[in-house]
Amino acid sequence: MFRDPGRPALLSVVFWSVFATVLVGGVGSAVESTTGSAAGWPRLGLFAALMALVAVLWLVMPWSPGASPVRKLAAPGLLVTILFVGQFLSGWHIALVFVAMVNLAFVYDMRRAIVITAIYLLSVGASILVLFGATWREVLDQVMPMTLLAVFSLAMTSALLEAGRQRAAAQRLIERIRELAVAEERARMARDMHDSIGHQLTVIKINLENAERYRERRPELIWEEVRQAKEMTVRALAEARRWVRALRPLALDGQLGSTALGQLARSFEGTGIEVGFTVDGLERRIDPDSELVLYRVLQEGLTNALRHAEARRVRARLNFGEDRVVLTIDDDGKGAARAAGFGLSSLAERVRAVGGSFLAANARDGGFELRAEVPVARP
Repeated sequence: MFRDPGRPALLSVVFWSVFATVLVGGVGSAVESTTGSAAGWPRLGLFAALMALVAVLWLVMPWSPGASPVRKLAAPGLLVTILFVGQFLSGWHIALVFVAMVNLAFVYDMRRAIVITAIYLLSVGASILVLFGATWREVLDQVMPMTLLAVFSLAMTSALLEAGRQRAAAQRLIERIRELAVAEERARMARDMHDSIGHQLTVIKINLENAERYRERRPELIWEEVRQAKEMTVRALAEARRWVRALRPLALDGQLGSTALGQLARSFEGTGIEVGFTVDGLERRIDPDSELVLYRVLQEGLTNALRHAEARRVRARLNFGEDRVVLTIDDDGKGAARAAGFGLSSLAERVRAVGGSFLAANARDGGFELRAEVPVARP
């Protein structure tokens, strides 16, 4: 009838279990009362009508403060209906009352839920006192258990709602941290681009200025300056293409999981080397800082294999364990005389800063290997 994503599944199970129990018990009690007397049949019909109304109210009852005011009325309406059900089976309806009181705090704010519950309890006490002529002691015996139930229900619901708000705030904080981490990485990469491409463009500018200056005095040097400018332009273009490939995964809404890493690996296809990327194990959530570190390790490994290693093949493997994630990149190139020559010392510091370990060394059977191990996110 109405599908409300905010409706707790556990409470639905509790409600329908109790509903079925009360229905069976009430029908059985009413059938016994009809034996030998026709007066019990109206009672059975009234009980069945009340239970049908309870079911309908439960189905239309919202679990979100954003619901329409008309639908919100189903929450106090359910409380009142359950009160009449209790006249047929004393005590059996208490679990239904519990669920209805919990719903009040979901639909209304806690202050309004307390006010509605207080009005409900006072109305129950007044009804018992006026309609049934009960004494104050009998009223307290009836109302006090329901009061304690109401206090427990509202306190538990308040804790649940607060926990939900804390989870939402934590999720927003995680997303904010992710955004800041991506922004920081972009700023760092922008500085690197300025240092690399900016330097090359400066050299090109000097070469062209020299060619212009030598035009009349030393024309034999003009073409040498032009040749150097042309070579530096080729290097600058290649560097720009590498940065475009590196920046592309960061544009995926800040997602730097295995999918984005795979896209980064595939972006190096067509550069003259064979690139492979595999994922092993059940993928687990990684902290944003650790995701960026893995991204940088993969980018560094692929870039070094392309620029320095003279490799024909590069393999990257992302392995998810119970509490660690390992990224390994190896190539079949010429290796390196010194690992530091690959400019990996700062990257090693970043891996250790997130609680991981880092290895950059020549492989036993030739080529070069990078290995970064970082912890998965804690629940």
